[in-house]
Amino acid sequence: MAWGKKKGARKEPLFGLPAALADLRLTPADRIPGGDDKPKKSAKSSANRKSEDSGDEPPRERKPPASRSGAKRRPRSRGGFSLGRLVYWGAVLSLWAVIAIIGVVIYVGAHLPPIQSLEIPKRPPTIQIVGIDGSMLAQRGEMAGANVALKDLPPYLPKAFIAIEDRRFYSHFGIDPVGIMRALVTNVLHRGVSQGGSTLTQQLAKNLFLTQERTMQRKLQEAELAIWLERKHSKDEILELYLDRVYFGSGAYGVEAAAQKYFGKSARSVTIAEAAMLAGLVKSPSRLAPNRNPEGAEARAQVVLTAMADAKFITEAQAQASIGHPSYNVKPVGAGTINYVADWIGEVLDDLVGQIDESIKVETTIDPKLQSVAEAAIIDELAAKSVKFNVSQGALVAMTPDGAVRAMVGGRNYSESQYNRAVTAKRQPGSSFKPFVYLTALEQGLTPDTVRQDAPIEVKGWKPENYTHEYFGAVTLTQALAMSLNTVAIRLGLEVGPKNVVRTAHRLGISSKLEPNASIALGTSEVSVVELVGAYAPFANGGLAVTPHVVTRIKTLSGRLLYMRQADERNQVIDPRYVGMMNTMMRETLISGTAKKAEIPGWPAAGKTGTSQDYRDAWFIGYTASLVTGVWLGNDDNSPTKKATGGGLPVEVWTRFMKAAHEGVPVASLPSSPGGWGLSNLAQAASQVSPPTPAGPPLANAGGYRPPPPTRANVRPEAAAGLDGWLMDRLFGGNR
Repeated sequence: MAWGKKKGARKEPLFGLPAALADLRLTPADRIPGGDDKPKKSAKSSANRKSEDSGDEPPRERKPPASRSGAKRRPRSRGGFSLGRLVYWGAVLSLWAVIAIIGVVIYVGAHLPPIQSLEIPKRPPTIQIVGIDGSMLAQRGEMAGANVALKDLPPYLPKAFIAIEDRRFYSHFGIDPVGIMRALVTNVLHRGVSQGGSTLTQQLAKNLFLTQERTMQRKLQEAELAIWLERKHSKDEILELYLDRVYFGSGAYGVEAAAQKYFGKSARSVTIAEAAMLAGLVKSPSRLAPNRNPEGAEARAQVVLTAMADAKFITEAQAQASIGHPSYNVKPVGAGTINYVADWIGEVLDDLVGQIDESIKVETTIDPKLQSVAEAAIIDELAAKSVKFNVSQGALVAMTPDGAVRAMVGGRNYSESQYNRAVTAKRQPGSSFKPFVYLTALEQGLTPDTVRQDAPIEVKGWKPENYTHEYFGAVTLTQALAMSLNTVAIRLGLEVGPKNVVRTAHRLGISSKLEPNASIALGTSEVSVVELVGAYAPFANGGLAVTPHVVTRIKTLSGRLLYMRQADERNQVIDPRYVGMMNTMMRETLISGTAKKAEIPGWPAAGKTGTSQDYRDAWFIGYTASLVTGVWLGNDDNSPTKKATGGGLPVEVWTRFMKAAHEGVPVASLPSSPGGWGLSNLAQAASQVSPPTPAGPPLANAGGYRPPPPTRANVRPEAAAGLDGWLMDRLFGGNR
């Protein structure tokens, strides 16, 4: 019998799976416990008890429980829901935007210069270069003009900058949101960057503290510094600083320097048109510089004048008058050859005074008048004959016998080429190197009257010859040097030893490397103009070594002395006897030799011409007791000229310069030998050459002797025919 059965009720027995599932019921015991540790009853016992309690009633269907939130939820309108979310997310995004802005400000501020360095920096140092007479020759550095107070400027000058660069300058706080939005809209409409939004304060911050790189970080730093400047300085102070520091191209910083650079006047005196041109340069100083692009500068100035009139800074009548009749007086581009001197000075300053941290004045040995004459002589000669002789460049160095450079021209046009051919370039001197060979021979016992044979010669398969293929037989050393006979120079070089020739040249001042071979006698080792002229100076001063120099004193603008040149040690590098002999020999070069075109009325002068292989270089180094001057002409690419020789164009340039340089100067004689050089060589010369001819002026201070000319009828042609530079042709199979 089954327990718990009601009486009178019959229940049919079930078998199999239905029997197993019939009494299956879920009870609370079957659920996962809520955390108590009481033992749980088995599902089976619970089911049995449930069955017993329920009797024979069938199980009822259970409905899933309704969610608690769902029971309380009420329908909301769609519009209310969107507005609330919009307000919520707007607040969230605003909060994050503020956090992001603060983070960016902190990051940018952390990469600014240290706060202690955020002071208005001093002007960068400038270098004023003055001549021997105290006149200004050139200026190096950033050409910063003197600070000019805002009240000292014509009112339309600062207003020109405000009109074109920052119309709302006096109303913003360093950053102009209105200007930024206007620039943004304009740039979008033009699909490019056609307008900027930087204020004058931002531009000043960039110029004072930051670089010119175009990055977002730099723009943010610029904005922070602009706000800092506005808090620290008044508007007028900021505008004055801006006008004194902004860049105007051509190395000019500040309105004063720009006005001096372009108009040759102070910023206090500029006209309305000139003020507009200066304001227009700020947009693109290098491209719009009026001395380089006058049309572009004029067009930009008209835009500025229109903006000034629109802002009511000037009247329409003033704007139209300035546009229609501009009164510009733009100075030409700085192409003056004095810039070659300034560059040379810049190269030696570090050795003289070290790093420069304040503006200085450099006093030089340059004579402005002689510099102008030298420049004109080179430029005019090339302008007249450069095409005919295929010569494109020239250089000139003139110095006193003690090495003080009075004039230097490093090229025909500095603005086209800053390469200094007087100092930096090294070229083959050709026969202008021969005096070192002859001086070595004199020091080994020969005299100007010593006779040597001008005849064919062969040196280890090399057969140098004279350019004219003619030979004069027995000639004196004076004749051989005056006519630049190559075979005699080769014989002398081999006789005295190439190494000794090199030692002589170095002793006199040549600093370049020289190859001690047979061809050294013909000037195949390269030298610069300034060192070759310096090596000739001992012939003019009695045999004393010199160091070419241009700087005499350096001072700060306040007057503090930084450097003063000390006198050179008077080292005797040539015995006075040999100085006189060399002057006798090279004097003859100007009388009957390759430099017969050289002439300075009333002045004893001497020198030597030189022409290198294929007429690539034409030289003349000549001197008086007052001045030593060297001239070089040729091409930068070392291409041959059209038979330009040392006795041609260089002599013409030299003569023009030296005539002007000696005007009004008391005549002085070249150093001569203390005594004669003996009669033995004189007798030897007289027995081998014809008697001297009476023609020609006597030599000054040369012992009263003039060597006779060669006896051959086919005498060597003048220098213009070309006597030097044949060596490399012979070495490499030339036909001349």
